[in-house]
Amino acid sequence: MRRSIWYGIGALLLAGPVQAQSLTGVWQGVEAETGEPGAYWPALLRLQTSKGNAVFGVLYQEVGGNPAVSVTFRMKGTRTATGLKLDHGDKLSETGRTPFNFWCDGSITFTYDAALEKLTGHATYRPVGSCDVGTLTLYRVKLKSAATVPAGAESSIRVSGRNVLWYADADLKQPVNTGNTYRTKLTKTTTFYLTQGYYPTSQSAVVPITITVKGKAPKTPPPAPPVAAPAPAPTVAPPDTARPAPAPLLTDKPVVLPTVLFRVGKPELLPESGPALEQLAAELRARPAVKVRVLGHADRVGEPDKNQVLSEQRAEAVKAYLVKAGIAPERIGTVGYGDSRPLFPSPDARNRRVEVEELK
Repeated sequence: MRRSIWYGIGALLLAGPVQAQSLTGVWQGVEAETGEPGAYWPALLRLQTSKGNAVFGVLYQEVGGNPAVSVTFRMKGTRTATGLKLDHGDKLSETGRTPFNFWCDGSITFTYDAALEKLTGHATYRPVGSCDVGTLTLYRVKLKSAATVPAGAESSIRVSGRNVLWYADADLKQPVNTGNTYRTKLTKTTTFYLTQGYYPTSQSAVVPITITVKGKAPKTPPPAPPVAAPAPAPTVAPPDTARPAPAPLLTDKPVVLPTVLFRVGKPELLPESGPALEQLAAELRARPAVKVRVLGHADRVGEPDKNQVLSEQRAEAVKAYLVKAGIAPERIGTVGYGDSRPLFPSPDARNRRVEVEELK
């Protein structure tokens, strides 16, 4: 029932053409910096505009690490010179309610970054209990390149969003790409279905992006008949300077694998981790005598004991990937450091990382 209700709301909010600089749509992200160390609340904001500068919508939030506790507020407000200001209205739904916990409400002032399609919100809550302030960081998936491409030509499709995942089907069973740019050749009008892996919730939206294809793909000429020719003199191929080899990952000091990241609260690798891990496996295959240690880390979200276990599991997940790629397990050691060595202020997905070092 919950999915069908949200589907109807989403269809209503996204109906109709989106005007330039409009904030209509689905924004996904997180609330933190509330004065509670380590606490965070994944959030989903659905917006629609009304007459003049009026804005309305709904805000859904979960307790980080405990999605069974959630709330949905009706929101309304106005556009401002730099973004918008929203006030909490009626509470539409709530799950996991207890006599000792409650949701804060008040107003949120958002600043809009058009280049990143990002909303940064500063909440001022009614002074009830521990309610005070909070910071929301939300992103929207939006097409940033041309909506029409020539048939058969290689085109770059660019979108906004954070940790974007691309699918060929609305059921999200046919992944085709990750990231903000997809280079592809299309021969017919195609719809892609995009999600954000940045603090997903049970209400996370699937955003369809349709690319219109104009013209016809050029026909490939038939191959020319073979012509006998004298064998050319052997030559030394010049170095390929256009595409330099990636820098080696293995050194005697820990090296961060920046694209090897994990889902919140889980040891599950994100899809964009593949290229770096494949490069690491290739280096290990090329140097069969080398042994390495994988260092796992967690963000400062949740309980330290659980984060310690999680960091160890993440290091083991990378080891399992390398073993599956043909690297002997005895060549790979693992260790977890929990949340004791963050690189960025929490919460930040880049703290949910692994490092690798060569053992001497």
